[in-house]
Amino acid sequence: MSSSNTTGPVLWSVDGRGVATVTLNRPEVNNAYNGELIEALLAAFHALGTAKDLRAVVLKGNGKHFQAGADLKWIDAVRTSSEEENVRVSRATAEAVQRLNLVPVPTIALVQGGCFGGGTGVVAACDVVIAADNAVFSIAEVRWGLTAAIIVPQLNDAIAVRQMRRYALTGERFDAQEARRIGLVHEVVPLAELAAAGERVVGHVLDNGPEAVAQTKALILKDAFGDLSTAAFLRLVESHAAKRQSAEAEEGLASFKEKRAAKWTPKTP
Repeated sequence: MSSSNTTGPVLWSVDGRGVATVTLNRPEVNNAYNGELIEALLAAFHALGTAKDLRAVVLKGNGKHFQAGADLKWIDAVRTSSEEENVRVSRATAEAVQRLNLVPVPTIALVQGGCFGGGTGVVAACDVVIAADNAVFSIAEVRWGLTAAIIVPQLNDAIAVRQMRRYALTGERFDAQEARRIGLVHEVVPLAELAAAGERVVGHVLDNGPEAVAQTKALILKDAFGDLSTAAFLRLVESHAAKRQSAEAEEGLASFKEKRAAKWTPKTP
């Protein structure tokens, strides 16, 4: 079996073993996500969902960084769009994360460099996460007057509520070893060994019965935070969209654009 997409913001291919590699491909902006990348991810998941004999998905990012969260210039443009467009964007984002969460084969994320905001939700939605020793993480949405509503369920599953009550409220950065300690990352390896570590995990996956793996994953997710009802999913989408159009988000995004501290930041004496 062989199929691929070799252009655009998301690259993907499936090798003869049934192992897919999905690569975020906006290295010029540290793989920050925008509408185009979200739609490309959705298209990739759709294509992989129809692939025969799929056994595993490896997710990685091109360039120095895995995924730097949202493209804030794009977010600011979305903020000033219509309410309907704003909700549509949040829904597409939520669907991309949830499709990754529910892929019926093991998913392995390989993380190098920055993994911020939505990037932390992406890795939380994966089954196995291996980080290079240069990886840095933050759940940074609150810094810009936004919320991480869409990825809270997956992060609650990955690091539990207690750690979310620190890192999603402070927005502070933490290194790969701390990410491992709190459960966001399973293993930390030297950057040069990241691909090999991923291949080792793929090897373990391929030793197992595919149907047993799919059923086990479904059972694990059945009672997880990320097992959202239609109503709960809609509530997350609507709250995410509404916060983006708030006055606080307007100020947070303006502070980013103008390279200044937000008005709520205490002034130094």
